This record gives sequence, structure tokens and C-alpha cells, in this order.
Amino acid sequence: MSQDNTAGPVIDPCGDIVASMAVVFKERLRESIADNPGGLTIDMARVAMVDSVGLGLLIATHNSLTKTNGQLRLANTCDDVLKLLRVMRLDRHFLIIP
Repeated sequence: MSQDNTAGPVIDPCGDIVASMAVVFKERLRESIADNPGGLTIDMARVAMVDSVGLGLLIATHNSLTKTNGQLRLANTCDDVLKLLRVMRLDRHFLIIP
């Protein structure tokens, strides 16, 4: 995890956000939210796929952050994942950064 003072911590999932990695990733997100309730950025550069469990994790993270007026940002999102977020209309809830 790196730190960007203007956007809160940056989390790098190091791969797809899918069920097999959800437990570990969920804990990283919880710790980041506890330390930085104002928001966090997930660097999606190495994420080619997000399954239903991964979507649920992103939504839960968004919901936790909005309770404290924080914001979830997704950076470097590939076209396939961006399409999925648009179809699910999640692009209206998450800030997507090029």
C-alpha cells in the first residue's frame, strides 16, 4: 500500500478481485478504512476480472466509506472491468480515475 496525501491510501490488489482472494483483500480494505475513513483508492492496473464476490466487496467498501463521508476511487481500470461497472451502474457510485 502506498500513500497519496490527496486521495488517501492506495491499495494494490495485485491481481483479479475474485472469491479466492476476497478474505485477505477484505481485511486489507477494512484496515485501510479504519485508518483512513476519508477515502481510499484501489489501483486496478493489475485487475483484469472482478467476479460477483469482488463486486460485493467493492460495494461494501463503498458503503463503509460513505458512512464517514469518505469516497472509494478506482484507478487504472481496464476496459472490461469498466464495462462491467457501467452495466451494473456502479460507475455512478465509485469515482473512476483514468
